[in-house]
Amino acid sequence: MIQNIARRAGMAGALLLAAAAATQAQVGPGTQWTKDGYGYLRAQDDEIVQLDARKPGAGVTILSKQQLTPAGQAAPLKVRRFSLADDGQRVLLNTNTQKVWRYDTHGDYWVYDRKTAQLTQLGKGRPESSLMFAKFSPDGSKVAYVSEHNLYVENLADHAITALTSDGTDRLINGTFDWVYEEELDCRDGFRWAPNGLSLAYWQLDATKTRNYLMLNTTAALYPYTVPVEYPVVGEDPSRCRVGVVPVSGGPTKWMDIPGDAVQHYLPRMEWAGPAELIVQQLNRRQNESKIMLCNTATGAARAIYSETDKAWVDAKDGAVGWNWIEGGKKFVWASEKDGWRHLYAVDRAGHEQLLTKGNYDVISLEAIDERAGTVYFMASPANATQTYLYRVPLKGGAATRVTPANEAGSHNYDISPNGKLALHNYSSTSAFPTADVVSLPAHQRLSGGELPAQAKSIRAPKTEFFQVKTADGVTLDGWMVKPTNFDPSKKYPIVFYVYGEPASQTVTDRFGTGANRLYQGNMADDGYIYASLDNRGAPAPRGREFRKAIYHNIGSLNIRDQALGAQEVLKNSFVDTSRVAVWGWSGGGSSTLSLLMQYPKIYKTGISIAAVDNQLNYDNIYQERYMGLLPEDRHYFVDNSPLAHAKDLRGRLLLIHGTGDDNVHYNNAEQMINELVKNNKTFQLMSYPNRTHSISEGEGTSRHLSSTYTKFLKENCPPGGR
Repeated sequence: MIQNIARRAGMAGALLLAAAAATQAQVGPGTQWTKDGYGYLRAQDDEIVQLDARKPGAGVTILSKQQLTPAGQAAPLKVRRFSLADDGQRVLLNTNTQKVWRYDTHGDYWVYDRKTAQLTQLGKGRPESSLMFAKFSPDGSKVAYVSEHNLYVENLADHAITALTSDGTDRLINGTFDWVYEEELDCRDGFRWAPNGLSLAYWQLDATKTRNYLMLNTTAALYPYTVPVEYPVVGEDPSRCRVGVVPVSGGPTKWMDIPGDAVQHYLPRMEWAGPAELIVQQLNRRQNESKIMLCNTATGAARAIYSETDKAWVDAKDGAVGWNWIEGGKKFVWASEKDGWRHLYAVDRAGHEQLLTKGNYDVISLEAIDERAGTVYFMASPANATQTYLYRVPLKGGAATRVTPANEAGSHNYDISPNGKLALHNYSSTSAFPTADVVSLPAHQRLSGGELPAQAKSIRAPKTEFFQVKTADGVTLDGWMVKPTNFDPSKKYPIVFYVYGEPASQTVTDRFGTGANRLYQGNMADDGYIYASLDNRGAPAPRGREFRKAIYHNIGSLNIRDQALGAQEVLKNSFVDTSRVAVWGWSGGGSSTLSLLMQYPKIYKTGISIAAVDNQLNYDNIYQERYMGLLPEDRHYFVDNSPLAHAKDLRGRLLLIHGTGDDNVHYNNAEQMINELVKNNKTFQLMSYPNRTHSISEGEGTSRHLSSTYTKFLKENCPPGGR
């Protein structure tokens, strides 16, 4: 379930959004480090330059504007992404990109040969911007890519193209994925070069039985037309998925003989584990059993070496760290929540495991493994779930040591160099504007950077206060609050809760931008609002498995109760006006808004629900089944806990907002809610945005209008100011 960064953080203004985005991981390849680990490359000012990470400077130009300008053209390529062959002599350039649902994974690719000084476009004869995920072979002599759901290999000596598959269609997908694998399992790039460069391993998805959801475009032409989206809703079978290996010279694919029904299982992860072996992760349909298998690429034989089960679900998306091989490929590092906390384990090829990160804390993410120093770097925050810090632990396991300095409280990101001796570091908090520097490891001494950008002086950050409340159920929740400017504790102020509430997002985080509201026109604090948010159980906070997975079977119930009981504690403050309580959210937060307004009308008087899943049976199978179970046996969880089931109980003031072109949370959600509200004679306000997607951002004036609509409704129905 996608959440736009701006929506999740609730940021005010374009500068604030840009600042917070600087702390988020970018889509695409990671940093292009030099082999010695002290330098890195980036595209800037229509050139590709190499910088020394240890000291500031303009860097050395690797490819100039002239070199990046194709013959017969006046302007250089606009490089979106690039990568270097292993020997550094060829550079692969991605340009002219186009979105595939969320990210711009379609595009054109060029290769610049530094020996011959030739710039050549790949995929001659293929449609414009149709290439995906182009990658050099290990020796740099070839490039493989996907185009129109087929795999190709291009020889860079003569640019001869070999089609490795020919059966690809919009429903038989080779080398990439269908909508729901991409959306819910983060699967996009669907092929891998063999270590010896002689073959490719790839996924094939058969989505021929997946039905289309037909969105209706009524404005782009005189006559309306449908826009089909392959979309398996709850209860519908996933695409049949398999993994195969094909020689780069062409020929038949050898399919891996992975046990189990290929429709009733998912294959979310696959990599090479040696010159003739693949390692594959398989999930069952319920996603509560994970198996890791080694597959012989010559025979296709598969053997399970490691398995894990969970009473709720096994996290194969955010919780997985992939395969990070150590000891020359004898072991890999893997993440598991089997002991109640997300920890790292070293697992050998026989499935024997060793716990690396012992203790009552969660590993948020694996950052790097420095075998020479015998160190594993990872993100964690044992004492404060709203923050993130870098830790290290011996590769043999043991006590973790914090690397991030104690005086830098907030949220951190690190991009650690291959030699493990330095890192590109980003840091922010609610009171500290995002800064970037280069630090040495493990000492964390600043080598360069750290300057505040000029825009920092022009941004007025909200004064965000963090707090905890203990609910009547004995559950402790994290929260933040922004009080009105010139706050007078003797007065009573309206309060607006920002909510998400589902396992896809955490709202209470100590990073710059938290506490601001991008949709509100003006300044909420200046106008006299209290703005607040709480993280209920089920939020992906580093507070242990039980906190995160208590929501199983209970989206729309337990998370809603946590939010409501938490709000009750907040409302005990004498300065809160309990007659002016509003709540709003987007996507999963829109669903939570509806449930709160309908299930707890004595608390919440006003709600703004944007792009909500009103009926959980409407949403995609991978996401909703992961957290709610399978049909038919678990149907009551979906039905009873959907906002639709509680529409009859609406008493407060509701604004329902949805884009009719939302391919993620379809407009039929809003229409079903409209019908139910009408049936029960419940009045409300509706704002539909024609052909806008889940972000409701397309079209001239859309964002401004959405902001105006939001602000007007809030001010009219939950008036600002102290009384």
